[in-house]
Amino acid sequence: MVFSSHIFLYYFLPLSLLFYYGMPRRWKNIVLTFLSYIFYGWSNPLFILLMLFSTLVDYCCGLVIGESRSEHRRLRKGALVLSIVTNLGLLGFFKYTGFALESYNQLFGIIGGENFNAVPVLTFLLPLGISFYTFQSMSYTIDVYRNDARHITNFLDFACFVSMFPQLVAGPIIRFQEVAQQLATRVHSVEKFSRGVAFFSLGMAKKVLLANSCGRIADITFGAGSLNWLDAWFGICAYAFQIYFDFSGYSDMAIGLGLMFGFVFAKNFDSPYISESITDFWRRWHISLSTWLREYLYIPLGGNRHGSVRTAVNLAIVMLLGGLWHGASWNFVIWGAIHGTLLGGERLFGRKPVYHALPRALRIGLTFVLVLVAWVFFRAETLGDALGYLASMFGVASVPASSLLLDGMLYTPYHLMAMSLGALVVWGCPQTWDWTRELSYRKIPLIVIVFVVSAAVLSMQSYNPFIYFNF
Repeated sequence: MVFSSHIFLYYFLPLSLLFYYGMPRRWKNIVLTFLSYIFYGWSNPLFILLMLFSTLVDYCCGLVIGESRSEHRRLRKGALVLSIVTNLGLLGFFKYTGFALESYNQLFGIIGGENFNAVPVLTFLLPLGISFYTFQSMSYTIDVYRNDARHITNFLDFACFVSMFPQLVAGPIIRFQEVAQQLATRVHSVEKFSRGVAFFSLGMAKKVLLANSCGRIADITFGAGSLNWLDAWFGICAYAFQIYFDFSGYSDMAIGLGLMFGFVFAKNFDSPYISESITDFWRRWHISLSTWLREYLYIPLGGNRHGSVRTAVNLAIVMLLGGLWHGASWNFVIWGAIHGTLLGGERLFGRKPVYHALPRALRIGLTFVLVLVAWVFFRAETLGDALGYLASMFGVASVPASSLLLDGMLYTPYHLMAMSLGALVVWGCPQTWDWTRELSYRKIPLIVIVFVVSAAVLSMQSYNPFIYFNF
């Protein structure tokens, strides 16, 4: 079930709110947990068992860590290791088994030649949101071990934290210490609920009106083979808009739903395409993931405490693993390597890009170009496809005369309007987080109109992919 669907919008959400607010305060976490398990198991009920197993392991490990005395270091460390191994083991088994076996076959096929016997490649159905809830659940035991948070004794409250459906399948990744107090007691108010409705409406507009429209353009260009350079750049810009509006729109809807149920989640996007450097980009893009990687990977590796060269290496390692987190493909690893290399290079230059002396508009433009080049590897199906698309972007690919037919498909009034509106929102409009702080009487009619138009368009659209469901 996705937020931008008729089942969720017209049935699940209204009934969930009625059920939730109809219950006494002491039952609200139980109700929300029950609703979240229904939401998660909608596509495949077996997924529930996997999430429940991860929840039980981390809850028990948290109890052991939290209730053990400080002198019982081995016991506490053993519980932490069990939590980390269990979560990473589940993630690795379901997400990376096929990729590992396929890479093994490719590598040793080259070394062994004709005498090599390939290992059968096993693939498993990837449980929805496993990349998100394993990281979220694992952060709890790490925080308790570090004494950054108190362990929780109520299993149902912990199950609510792990399974909370507003951010379950696509984030933002919520750290336990951010919502621990809210699980115990939180305020339900008209102001908070109203802001949640505004967040949800604007997020759905991003997804339905902008991401889906730009996604059609990206699909055409990436499925076309050889392109002329203008079409290739138009296509990758469309994909950059698609993935931003797709994911930030879903994050806005998640934050809005959280507010409707009384929770305040942290901002997950902050106008990333106005970044003046790659370092700045990662302060603004998928903030919950970059924060998680910094707190639980970059700092334990040494962070910036051992000189600029070691810092650059640490950044490269973190981004390589961050790329692999997004998907079991060498293209994602390369995408992470590009960002890691750029981040490391900027760190060596004092956290500044080599073009830091240029005017701000040019710094933003050049950073966006670097991000676009990296997005090619993120979007392309194979490494060969990515290299071929880059060749088209930089005008070194052979372009057949038939490619002119693409112009009639790409530069339609609808597509041009969608891209223009996307550019206006990206570079000219305030963030949802800031715009919804005060809901004046002028803003409310606009929110209503946006929601009605989005709902109407949704009823007519057959094209409604969601990129981050694959991760």
